[in-house]
Amino acid sequence: MAFWRRPKEARLIHILWSVVVGFFVGLIARALLPGADQMGFLATTILGILGSIAGGVVGGLIKKPAEGAKFHPAGCLMSVLGAVLLLLLWRYVR
Repeated sequence: MAFWRRPKEARLIHILWSVVVGFFVGLIARALLPGADQMGFLATTILGILGSIAGGVVGGLIKKPAEGAKFHPAGCLMSVLGAVLLLLLWRYVR
């Protein structure tokens, strides 16, 4: 079902869940690449969310999840890998 066709409560829970997971993915990425990154809660969360999106796109290109599956098996690993790559890109650009 499309995101915007879901009930309002389901959309809110999806957004909140994305923020929580994004924060932890960002924390893991920052722990894997120690350094003096001046990032607060919001920047860490955005890093994790964007890393999850990037990792999900790459994971979906490699192998599609099973029909009706709510979870891609490589999702967590690809999310962290995407966040690590974005953090490296952030350090290079800054």
